[in-house]
Amino acid sequence: MSSAVTTMPRRSPPSVPAPPLPSSGPSPSRKRWNVDEFHELAVLPIFENRKMILVEGEVLDMPMANHPHDMGVGACQDMLETNFPKGGYWVRIQMALPLGRNTDPGPDVVVVTGSRSSHLRQPTSALLVIEVSDSTIEYDTGDKANLYAAGGIADYWVLDLNGRRLIVFRDPIVDAAAPFGFRYQTRSELDVSKTIAPLALSSATIRVADLLP
Repeated sequence: MSSAVTTMPRRSPPSVPAPPLPSSGPSPSRKRWNVDEFHELAVLPIFENRKMILVEGEVLDMPMANHPHDMGVGACQDMLETNFPKGGYWVRIQMALPLGRNTDPGPDVVVVTGSRSSHLRQPTSALLVIEVSDSTIEYDTGDKANLYAAGGIADYWVLDLNGRRLIVFRDPIVDAAAPFGFRYQTRSELDVSKTIAPLALSSATIRVADLLP
């Protein structure tokens, strides 16, 4: 009598449930710095020999100045100190200029009202701001111009070292479509043959050629 072979049905292994996904927790967020925190941050050794600015809470690392840039800053300082009498004005070179709680664009040259000794705190506005520009011309004439317009700077100049010209921005106005909600209504470009007077000192005559290194 032959024995019957019984084939048992093969069962699939029991499914193992996937481990639960870890809880995502809070999403990472950007740290927004205020001016006081930024000034404390900027003096740390890790930021030595780096040029940092603060724009609406965000720290930006800018290109370091070169010799032509330094020469341009020095020329601007000489011309402004010649025209703006000491005691009534202070020509500030590469110093802080807080424009609100979360912004310090660190301008190259600034003219403020009053003598140096009369300022017990950092000035928060200026009669004139100048940026000396070579590698950052697009930023200085674009977003940074809008930033100064938003900060209420009536007279903003960009000294274009490569183009050998002075670009003058005036008449800040509200513009919801512009970065920071403001822009300058007037922009003019002056070559080395031209002269200019700051809005705050209409009697002055400054040659563009004397600002360029």
